[in-house]
Amino acid sequence: MLLCCAAGMSTSMLVKKMQTSAAERGIETEINAISIADIEENLPQYDVVLLGPQVKYELARITELATPQNKPVAVIDMMDYGTMRGDKVLDKAIALIS
Repeated sequence: MLLCCAAGMSTSMLVKKMQTSAAERGIETEINAISIADIEENLPQYDVVLLGPQVKYELARITELATPQNKPVAVIDMMDYGTMRGDKVLDKAIALIS
């Protein structure tokens, strides 16, 4: 699972919450946060891309990059992002992959 935001910093807190939620559920997964500028070189290594609300304007471009690789892309819900609800964001990512 790959999370992208403007600089990759704010999203790294959310990644920690998602990792905790995954561990509590016994789900083995790799979750990382990067800057949107680094998406092209990182995209091939992940199954799903979630964009922070602050970069939702990049949704069309990232979807265009990800579609040929059969990778779903979505924007993280602003409320889940703002309240750092890692469990909800993890649920969304899992639903996109399934």
